Amino acid sequence: MSNTVETAFAPVSFTETAVKELLKLKDQQEIADDFGLRVGVEGGGCSGMSYVLGFDQKKDGDQEFIIDDIKIYMHKAHQMYLLGMQIDWQDGLNSRGFTFSNPNAASSCGCGTSFSV
Repeated sequence: MSNTVETAFAPVSFTETAVKELLKLKDQQEIADDFGLRVGVEGGGCSGMSYVLGFDQKKDGDQEFIIDDIKIYMHKAHQMYLLGMQIDWQDGLNSRGFTFSNPNAASSCGCGTSFSV
């Protein structure tokens, strides 16, 4: 497994509020430095594919990116579904949590956590 950090091009981006929330979560949960934020997709959800977002260790097939001082792990095969996506954090009365703005999604469910291509 390669330890190379890919920094030339990050397939996803984060808003400032998302970065602040992720750094706060990492600190509050005392997540070790060998963990990174896994961004990916998996089959399921009401639209066919669901987003994966959580701290995890690097696995075979992952590429590593540093985005806004956050170590990101993403499986190479997931990039085609997530290229250009922006992740945001909303903390309002009607909506609280991470949101995904994915230009590759042909449709998404009402809650915004699953999509189809």
